[in-house]
Amino acid sequence: MNFRLNKIFLIAFLCIAPFLMVQCKEKGSDTPPWEWEDPETPDPGTSDGSKPRFIWIDASANFPDFANSRDNIRRDLTLAKNAGFTHIIVDVRPPSGDVLFSTTKTDQVKWLGAWVNGVYSKVNRTATWDYLDAFIEIGHELDLKVFAGFNTMAGGHITALGRDGILFRDATKKAWATQLLTTSGIRNVMDMERDGTRFFNPANAEVQNFLLGMLEDLAAYQNLDGIILDRARFDELDSDFSDESHTLFEAYLGRSVSFPDDVMRADIKTANLPVSLPPYFKQWLEFRVKVIHDFMEKARTRIKAKNPDITFGVYVGGWYSDYYGVGVNWASPNYNTAADYPLWAGSNYQKYGFADLMDVTLIGAYAAPASIYGTSEWTVQGFCSRAKKLIKGESLVAGGPDVGNYGWGGGGDFSNAVIYDAVTNSVDAAINASDGYFLFDMIHLKLMPEKWNRVKTGIDNYLKTVKK
Repeated sequence: MNFRLNKIFLIAFLCIAPFLMVQCKEKGSDTPPWEWEDPETPDPGTSDGSKPRFIWIDASANFPDFANSRDNIRRDLTLAKNAGFTHIIVDVRPPSGDVLFSTTKTDQVKWLGAWVNGVYSKVNRTATWDYLDAFIEIGHELDLKVFAGFNTMAGGHITALGRDGILFRDATKKAWATQLLTTSGIRNVMDMERDGTRFFNPANAEVQNFLLGMLEDLAAYQNLDGIILDRARFDELDSDFSDESHTLFEAYLGRSVSFPDDVMRADIKTANLPVSLPPYFKQWLEFRVKVIHDFMEKARTRIKAKNPDITFGVYVGGWYSDYYGVGVNWASPNYNTAADYPLWAGSNYQKYGFADLMDVTLIGAYAAPASIYGTSEWTVQGFCSRAKKLIKGESLVAGGPDVGNYGWGGGGDFSNAVIYDAVTNSVDAAINASDGYFLFDMIHLKLMPEKWNRVKTGIDNYLKTVKK
């Protein structure tokens, strides 16, 4: 998921990201629009005909509670169930890129950084039981659907506590790391001193095979209900400018170019594009979304081959107008991006929309507490309704807020009363504008326990309309 938890947890944003193999279809007014067309695919798993409600469980932020205690997992999943959530998404590959599930492809998480009693601390995992399996077992006992969240293109992470991940452990993997276009030239991210996540180059074939192998192992969990890819993207607009990406782009274009000058400049920033752009800028953006589209296609194929009944989905930020910066087109391939965004989208951009590859798309509708209702981006309701239009029924769409960060107290001077009302109203705004509700993150409910009551009120209010 892709926001950094502000002073509470140093995790990345855009970040982020429980869904089911379903496809929306238009029906008569007496039939709910969230019923599913294909009877052989799983439905949202709600026995009362209501829309699904998803809650994300970040690995790092919740690690002090969950790393070594099945009792704490049971306690908090019970809270989620009682609040009205139907699906949990447990993060099993945090930004370090190490894992909390069984695989031989990479190392297990040994520690994560989290805030403990006001101090950012190293939380060690000493338990030997299977972390993901514990959530599956306990979640199913509570009649919750359990999805695994997977930080896809993350290969390492560095904070004041230290560094971890394959990119830091294995110097031979430096070529897997993304290379960034900076004002001082192209630089491998591993040569740069900065905290945060170290991204892979998504175009690197070895990187893709490494990740696909892990996803196969994840799909092998027989009772896992779904897999959600988070950070299945490029780092940002300055990524990736490796020789490999250069070669692949020229193959895509069918001609040689002056690289990177013909495609990108270091001064060009997402959401602030100059009028004058390099001659192949739009084609470069097309190439990047094609890389991610093709990876998603491979991931779906490999996951479904291992377990055809598992739900495959993605978490993305709802700000589609700026999402070209990370090389992702999460819309339907039937949506003509260039018609609405001619400054940066060429005629081929829409071809690489990947909504038709998803069973579920989770939308981060991360608006401020004062911006719950509306029709535009940067309102919770607007993010969700716009996503529905862009995805065009290709996948289930569930959107919702970050109730602890980015405007929810951290990005504005809001009283607790305003924040609490916003939590309740976000359910109404999101669930009625999309196919479900999505909340990030469980830790924010635990830090301000009244939020549990407020989100429950919102869900209860929604369920009353279902029962009428």
